[in-house]
Formats: sequence, C-alpha cells, structure tokens
Amino acid sequence: MTNTKYGLPQNVEFCTKCVISNQRPNSVIEFKNKKDDVKPTIDFNENGVCAACQYKEIKDENIDWEKRERELQELCDKYRSNDGSYDCLVPGSGGKDSRYVSHLLKYKYNMNPLTATWAPHDYTDIGFRNMISWFQDGFTNYLITPNRKLHRFLTREAFLNLGHPFQPFILGQKIMAPRLAKQLGIKLVFWGENTAEYGTNIEENEIPTMVPTYFTLSKEEIYDEYLIAGKSINSFLKETDFTLSDFNPYIPLEPSDVENVSFQFFGYYVNWDPQEIYYYAEEKTGFEPNPIRTEGSYSRYSSIDDKIDNLHYYTTLLKFGLGRASYDAAQEIRYNKITRDEGVKLVQKYDCERPEKFLPDLLNYLSLTEKDFDEACNNLRSDHLWRKNDGEWELINKIWES
Repeated sequence: MTNTKYGLPQNVEFCTKCVISNQRPNSVIEFKNKKDDVKPTIDFNENGVCAACQYKEIKDENIDWEKRERELQELCDKYRSNDGSYDCLVPGSGGKDSRYVSHLLKYKYNMNPLTATWAPHDYTDIGFRNMISWFQDGFTNYLITPNRKLHRFLTREAFLNLGHPFQPFILGQKIMAPRLAKQLGIKLVFWGENTAEYGTNIEENEIPTMVPTYFTLSKEEIYDEYLIAGKSINSFLKETDFTLSDFNPYIPLEPSDVENVSFQFFGYYVNWDPQEIYYYAEEKTGFEPNPIRTEGSYSRYSSIDDKIDNLHYYTTLLKFGLGRASYDAAQEIRYNKITRDEGVKLVQKYDCERPEKFLPDLLNYLSLTEKDFDEACNNLRSDHLWRKNDGEWELINKIWES
C-alpha cells in the first residue's frame, strides 16, 4: 500500500459539486498541532458532496436571515456604549472581511468598534496600503507587532517541523483579540465567518460564538502542553536565548480571564458571501484588490496582506494536493459565481504554481537557501498524492482528469 502522510484518506475523492477533495484538513486548535498528528479531514455524504457544500444548502434553504439580523441588532443593543467608549473589538488586517464587519458595525448598527491587527510577517505593498486606508476610513486601531526576531525564528521552525509556516501568525492573531479585550475591558469581540462554513464540523455553525478552547489554556499546561512549531515553550527556553516574556503575545489566556467576554462570528448573523463582501469593501471602504492575480490562483482580493500567504497555500498544495485556486474556486462555485467546469479549468491552470514572486523575500525571511527550501517542500509530499514524471513532480489524482 502507498504511504500516506498526515493520516490522510488513501483514496482521493473530489466533491461532486465543487473542487475540494477529501484530503482537505479541518481546522484544529493550533497550539496542539504536532508533527505526526493524524489530520481530521472534511466529510463527504453518500452522494459525494462535501460538508462545505452541504452547509451552503442549509444557508440557502433553512436559515431565516431576517431573524438572524434581528438577533444581531439585539446583541448590539445589549453591548452598545452610550459614553463613546469602545463597545466591541474587530480583529483584522484591513482586508475585505474586517473592513466589512467594522464598517457595518459602525455605520449601520451604530456601534463603537475598536480594530486590532496582528502584524504580518512581511507586508505586501497592497496589504500595507489597505491597512492604512482602513484606519483612514474612520477606525482606531491597535497594531500588535510581536518580537520580530522570535516571530521569524518560529515561522522557520514551523515550516521545517510542520510544513506550516503560518502557524505562529495564526496563534498570535487568535490570541491577540481576547488578550486585548481583557486588557481594555471590552466585552464583545467580532470575528468574520466561522471556519466551520468551509467544512470543519459544520454543526458548529449552529452557534454564533467561538469556542474558547481555541485561545485559552490553564496556567499549569502552558509550559509543556502548549506547542508552537510542534515544540513546547519549555523546549525553546532550554534551547535558545529567548525568554518567557518574548513568548508573551503567543500564550493563551486562562479560561477565567475571558468568561465575561462574548466572542461572536459576524457571519452567523449575515449571509456571508465572500465575493459580495469584496464588492462591499471596495465600494464602501476603499479596499484595493491586487492589480494582478495572486500566484497559485486567479483571484485578486483574498489573503493579499502578507508575503508568507503564497507559501502557506503552496504548503497546502504539497501536503494535501489542494492549492490556492482549489480553495478559491470551491468557494465561488458554492456561491454561484462560476460553474464547476470553470472551476476545474482554473484549478488545472493555476493550482500548482510555485510561489516565485516573493521567493527571494521568503528565503531571506526563513534564512534558507533555495536548495534547502526545495528539499523541505518536497519532504512534505505524500506518496499517494505525488509522483515524479520525467523528473518533474505531478499530482497523481487530477480533478481535470477525474
């Protein structure tokens, strides 16, 4: 039997409605991520339809969106301040989603949102412009920039140990908002959409709040149970010159620290359509898309803030056979922006692109030679997904041939 990495299903199947395969990993609690973990993957029903497409049908047929908006209004009425103080927190980068949420909260629901940003590894030009223009659209922002020496080191470790260079960013970003809410006494935090919309435990879509286990941990567990790049903080303290205070922005809160804070998904209350959100953000808030398509895909408006974004999606291609075009096309198929046939052609054309545009910057940031980078990338490939053909890597199971 062919060796499979990450505990992925041996047989590759593609959703009959979109272009996602059964290799797509579900979201997990990042600080429990280990190198040899078996990855839970997206569910398919007896008709070969993925959980994300199943949930889109639920959104279309079973949810009363007018009732959900009334619930949002009631939530805002409960927390709205009358003295000008910040009554909610919206974490984000200044991309389309955070601009959409913050703009509606302030200008439609008369809230007083504070925005907060966990700094990218390495800003893209368009990402930096969008962040600044977000502030200029009428929002106060806390920009949290972690110890850059440590963050760069952790990103390299996460890439080499887990094939997951984005993990330290995700950890910091996820923990930033609860920590800031606690420090400033803000009782309401809004994220965008629930990742469950894309197939991770779609039952979680039935509740409007984020589960605190994603950003809390008991004090006793922090040193040995909390993992970054697959290693404990204790191991880093023993092996490096970094101190515990350097790790502070990445350390989860205790559950009791946030028991009086409500962590809400804005996407529970509104019919979240990513492309329509882009149109809103561009028209109402001055959001700028990329002037050219993003490497690995055909889109111009999603995840364009950070030069590491391209590498992140490239690693998902290497590990799971699903690149950036697969994720973008699957989403647009579900929302009837393109057909499945069109999506398949886009995946065939763009999914396997290597991230060349920012490669010199990535190699410099990760302190790797191109040879070492390629070796690390190739070590992520699983035998059941990839093979060599005339010296070049190719996918074994191609959706355009299925």
